[in-house]
Amino acid sequence: MELKKSLHAGARHLSKNDKFLAPLVKKYGPPKIVPHSDHYGQLARSIVGQQLSVKAARSIWGRVLDLFGGKMPQPEQLIKIDDEKLRACGLSGAKVIYVKDLARHIIDGRLDLKHVSTMPNEQLIEQLTAVKGIGEWSAHMFMIFGLGRLDVLPVGDLGVRKAIMNVYKLKELPDPAMSITIANKYKWHPYESVASWYLWRSLDNS
Repeated sequence: MELKKSLHAGARHLSKNDKFLAPLVKKYGPPKIVPHSDHYGQLARSIVGQQLSVKAARSIWGRVLDLFGGKMPQPEQLIKIDDEKLRACGLSGAKVIYVKDLARHIIDGRLDLKHVSTMPNEQLIEQLTAVKGIGEWSAHMFMIFGLGRLDVLPVGDLGVRKAIMNVYKLKELPDPAMSITIANKYKWHPYESVASWYLWRSLDNS
């Protein structure tokens, strides 16, 4: 309920402060961001799905789960399984290394999934990006859609930048610095994630 109130507050804040986002808020209504507790699963899936279509990623992930009886493997199980079995599911050699590195970070506490919800953004990004195969973009997606944080601006997301170019009528694709400048000018803070949600939605009809 608290998140729902915050999402509504974010929509009102953006309508009031940003004349370009206001029509999107009116068109799409309150934003829909639904966090969950499957943090380990989301991170593993994000690694597996990199540079793949949604359909291909889902198929490969399904084969990985089949190795473990259809269930999400514990980090200890993931480390122990033979690399070739994971590669036979469709994972590249690099991704096998990445998912096992994720498992090791969880086991030894370098990535503290029990306390991610209370960590400051900067600390959490530092822990996440220390895992091989998880970059800033993946960290931002995790923070928005896994944890429901509303103050995340995914400046590395091509969709957000394309939408900014369209919505703010720019002549070229903005770089991350320009995206931040626009966010500051139109007072997105502390609802950068909400602004991003509306920008993503604006691409639906593009």
